[in-house]
Amino acid sequence: MNLCRPIGQDLSPDRARLCGDLDPRRAGRLSVVAAEAQANESPLSAYAAAGVDTVAGDLAVELMKNAVRSTHGAEVLGGVGGFAGMFDASALRDYRRPLLATSTDGVGTKVAIAQAIDKHDTVGQDLVGMVVDDIVVVGAKPLFMTDYIATGKVVPQRIADIVRGIAEACSATGTALVGGETAEHPGLLGPNDYDMAGAATGVVEADDVLGADRVQDGDVVLALGSSGLHSNGYSLVRHIITNANISYGDNAADFATTWGEALLEPTRLYTTPLLNLIEELPGVVHSLSHVTGGGIAANLARVLPPTAWCDVDRSTWSPLPVFQVLTSVAGMRLEDTEGTWNLGIGFLAVVDASRAADAIAAINRQGIDAWQVATVRMTDRPAGDYEQGAKGVDGGAVRLVGSYAASSGKGAE
Repeated sequence: MNLCRPIGQDLSPDRARLCGDLDPRRAGRLSVVAAEAQANESPLSAYAAAGVDTVAGDLAVELMKNAVRSTHGAEVLGGVGGFAGMFDASALRDYRRPLLATSTDGVGTKVAIAQAIDKHDTVGQDLVGMVVDDIVVVGAKPLFMTDYIATGKVVPQRIADIVRGIAEACSATGTALVGGETAEHPGLLGPNDYDMAGAATGVVEADDVLGADRVQDGDVVLALGSSGLHSNGYSLVRHIITNANISYGDNAADFATTWGEALLEPTRLYTTPLLNLIEELPGVVHSLSHVTGGGIAANLARVLPPTAWCDVDRSTWSPLPVFQVLTSVAGMRLEDTEGTWNLGIGFLAVVDASRAADAIAAINRQGIDAWQVATVRMTDRPAGDYEQGAKGVDGGAVRLVGSYAASSGKGAE
């Protein structure tokens, strides 16, 4: 019996092709286990009859092993597939008072588009962007991450594509991928359905934690350009596409590719550039905001003190084409989506006004467009509709003012 054949099923061409990637010793062991299970009508074969293909799960692990190992430095102990990932924390002794920072998140319904066009090699980067980039908000350096994928049917190449994307993004952010889980849930999820989440842990010196308490009157707010939608607001995106009778496989003239490909543009990773900025300009960065669910105003308000307010000037940038096209298709205004999409700003940095130009230059050198969008004020706030208290945080007050720039402005490149 071939190890890649689900119990009681014929070997598919795809599975036969994938078997060539396995270590022969591993292949032999899996083959024996599967054969014995079928012959003896063991619980393993009963599990397969219920729709859970444990052999496919093992094959997926084999296909992703090298990518996962590539994220491991000397700090990672043990191999892939253990009950627990281990990380040597001896380096934390070099900190005066090390604080661990942790974050958990997912990719949301963006995965539905990946499933629709059968393209799964970019959503892993989206996951790392959602999880690890939340840690850098407090100035923390990521240490390690774990992932979780739930699917209706384990398709080894699909799972391997997802995890390879996670591993590549982990490498780019200096994060070790120390473990994960792929759970097969037949009956709960369809054969081509999956959802994913991750958790990461980082470390920051207690005296160096970034946050609202560092923000001062007159600080400048810098915007860092996004790569597109990132991983938020996809329920609205899918609603627009469905109502317009657009297929994800249709060509989108505005993007020179298909709708599906355009909407799967991977989330930009900010961790390494921001850690470099913090190191290059000590004390200049006071707080950081990751523009995710809730949009620009709500997320900036979370990292300002309660006495602070600012007006974000829309005229300083032009939202990326993907936002302009989607709102046009839907018959909406860009302003109508400000609480849902990032509109071309993936991160916000509150910095010392006297060094704002230096910070912009440092960010630009790392290939990310940056520009000033607001000034923080601690004076009496003018009348107006401000966003405050988002996500339970007793933070500052923020509103967007003015009109967006024409397409030649910031954020439109």
